[in-house]
Amino acid sequence: MASRKQTTDTILMIEPTNFCYNPDAAETNKFQKQAEGLTPAEVQTKALEEFRQMVRQLQENGVEVIVVRDVENSCTPDAIFPNNWFSTHQNGQLVTYPMAPANRRGERRQDVIDLLTQKYGYREHVKLEYFEDLPRPAFLEGTGSMVLDRENRIAYAALSPRTEAGPLQAFCDTLKYKPVTFRAYGPTGELIYHTNVMLCVGDTFAVVGMDVVAAGDRERLRQQLEGTGKEIIELTASQTHHHFAGNMLQLRNKQNQRILVMSEAAYTSLSGNQLARLKKHNDYLLYFPIHVIEQCGGGSVRCMIAEIFKPEQV
Repeated sequence: MASRKQTTDTILMIEPTNFCYNPDAAETNKFQKQAEGLTPAEVQTKALEEFRQMVRQLQENGVEVIVVRDVENSCTPDAIFPNNWFSTHQNGQLVTYPMAPANRRGERRQDVIDLLTQKYGYREHVKLEYFEDLPRPAFLEGTGSMVLDRENRIAYAALSPRTEAGPLQAFCDTLKYKPVTFRAYGPTGELIYHTNVMLCVGDTFAVVGMDVVAAGDRERLRQQLEGTGKEIIELTASQTHHHFAGNMLQLRNKQNQRILVMSEAAYTSLSGNQLARLKKHNDYLLYFPIHVIEQCGGGSVRCMIAEIFKPEQV
C-alpha cells in the first residue's frame, strides 16, 4: 500500500454563477456580512474575478485545478465552497455530507461525482446525507467541519450546529479515523460553525487559533497535535475571527514543493514571527485577494478548495 499523504497536487474548484450573501447560512455563520454599496450583479462579477485570479495563480504555481462551473442561474449562492459537500480519499472512497442550510443541499451534484469517479476510479460512494432526513437531523459539512490529519487518521472537529457528533462518528467508523472534538467560539461568542476557520493541519505543522478554543479543551488539543509531531503555530483571536487566518491549506505542486495557500487578508494579518515559522515548513506561501468572497460568503481560500486524493491502485 502506498503511504498516506497529507497533501495533494490536484484540487477541484466551483466557478460561481450566482454568488451572493446567503441569509440561510448566515444564521450560524457570523463571519458573513452583507456587501455594502454593491448590487447583487456586482457581487457576482467581483467574486468571479477573484475566483479566476486565484485559479490562475494556483495553476501558475504548478497545482492542477479542475474547474467546474456552477449551474447557470443557480439557487446555490455558496457553491463556491465545494469542500463542504464532498471529500475524496486515497483508499478509493468519495464521501458526501449532510448540510445544515437547506439551500446548500443542491450543491451536491451527481455530475461532479460521476466526473471524478470516471477520471480517477473511486470505488465507493459513502453517502452521509441521510442524516438530513432523520427525525432529528444532524449535520457534518465535509472538510469544513472536520480538519483531517490523513497520515495519522485523526478527524479534528469543533462541535457546532453544523458539525455534530453523530455524523462525525459515522464518518470515522467508515473511514477508520479517530475523532478529536472540542469547542471553539466565534466573534460573538457563538460556537464556531466550521473547524477549518480556526485550524489547519499540514504535514509537519498545525496552525491553530488556540485563543478561540474553550479553555477546558486547549491542553488536550495541544497534546493531540504535538503527539503527532506537529509544530504548533498559534493565531490570535483577532486573526482568526476577523482575517480568516485559520483558513489555510497546504498543497503540493507538480514539482512536489509544499505550498501553503491563504487569503491576502490572512497573510497581511500574520506577524513576522508567524510568517518565518510557516516558511520553515513550506516552500511557498501563496495568497489571494478574495475580499468579496470572504465578506459575503463567510468563507475563505481553504473553503474554496476540494482536495482530490487519487485512489491507490488495488
